[in-house]
Amino acid sequence: MSKVKWGVLGVAKIAVEKVIPAMQRGDVSQIAGIASRDFGRARKAADALGIARAYGSYEDLLADPDIEAVYNPLPNELHVPWTIKALEAGKHVLCEKPIALDAKEARMLIDARERSGRLVAEAFMVRYHPQWRRARELVAVGAIGVAGAIQTFFSYRLLDPENVRNRPPGGGGLYDIGCYAILTARHIFGAEPTRVVATLNRDPNFGTDRLVSAILEFPGGRHLTFSAATQLSAHQRVTIVGDAGRIEVEIPFNAPPDRPTKMLIDSGADLFGGGARVEEFSTCDQYTLQGDAFSRAVLGQAPLEFPIEDALLNMRVIDALFRSAERGSWETP
Repeated sequence: MSKVKWGVLGVAKIAVEKVIPAMQRGDVSQIAGIASRDFGRARKAADALGIARAYGSYEDLLADPDIEAVYNPLPNELHVPWTIKALEAGKHVLCEKPIALDAKEARMLIDARERSGRLVAEAFMVRYHPQWRRARELVAVGAIGVAGAIQTFFSYRLLDPENVRNRPPGGGGLYDIGCYAILTARHIFGAEPTRVVATLNRDPNFGTDRLVSAILEFPGGRHLTFSAATQLSAHQRVTIVGDAGRIEVEIPFNAPPDRPTKMLIDSGADLFGGGARVEEFSTCDQYTLQGDAFSRAVLGQAPLEFPIEDALLNMRVIDALFRSAERGSWETP
């Protein structure tokens, strides 16, 4: 079976610990090269991961004619510049979330895609996990009645001032994990929010948001309420509530690749779980599924399910939440 030859820009932790090993297990994805601005770091990572080629610069990787697609896990402020360079070099690009620092910047990727004729997409691996596809299916068929509200909480505790998540301009909780709450609500409701309101608490030393809470109003009076935090204890949970039941996604975002995941569906018969049942999903790696889905689009075996326009829509909501927190008002994406 033909495989797409991938190159990776940088030796980011998410790349070397999660994404690359997962994609190496894919059916149609092959990690053929990895680049760093320090050749020694690239060579070390390549050797540890069994990757054939190492490059001492991102430019060298992009100049390699054997590389067909690029995975971009660079710091958020470098997503758009290096994605555009990769597209201009004739590579297809899967870029980590958030796709950009604002919607204006994200829009540049649509133009770059049109000029290059290559595919580009935002790497939101959760959309490929069976638990999210099942949640969307259950809502669509009315398994919990009409879904009216989603509550999402996502947090971790990270106090390292040198970590990119704690450094402007691309750090902070809204960019890093609040984006998941927005994306999954759009995915479940199948709609775009009409207005949003948010409050942010910033770390006085880092300057990045360490706690963001928000309400997003969707057509039909439906709401997402969420909190995302970078300095609270680790926790994540999503609850989707309808007029005839609820769905609770136990580990919604960092679904483990080494054990099954579970989802609770409760009819709401009582408050003690009398109407509850559990669905279990077989062990899988959402990064493997994401990589192969993009590779199949590159090979022409399947359409690109989530084009870059979807990333632009998510970015517009993030922009509106930042505006709301600054102005203290409801904002329209």
